[in-house]
Amino acid sequence: MAFRRSAVRPRLAPHRLVLINFKSNKMFAIVNIQGRQYKVTENQRVFVPRLKDDIGSKIKLGNVLMFTSDDKVFEIGAPTLSKTIEATVIDHVKDDKIIIFKKKRRKGYKVRRGHRQQYTSIQINSIV
Repeated sequence: MAFRRSAVRPRLAPHRLVLINFKSNKMFAIVNIQGRQYKVTENQRVFVPRLKDDIGSKIKLGNVLMFTSDDKVFEIGAPTLSKTIEATVIDHVKDDKIIIFKKKRRKGYKVRRGHRQQYTSIQINSIV
């Protein structure tokens, strides 16, 4: 008998989408936030690269690249659409620490550094 490891649940990176109160309709938009594209729906919480806005403030995202209201007819911008996405800043968080370790054998050279990427959690209120 071969030894089977139990499936380990992968870590959820903050830039992945987290759905709360997902509605049954298929309306979504693809928006560009600081050089990254996100598929967003209403009442959804998204982790994006750190924004300068304060916690609790309302923001408008204008770089909407694609929109659909029924998952059958798509509006595609050239390069963007005239729609805006209204969102609320929920929190500023940090990702898990990544350790950078460098070593050269037999030279006495070792460097250990860490890095924690900063993200902003936003709640999508509406797509207008």
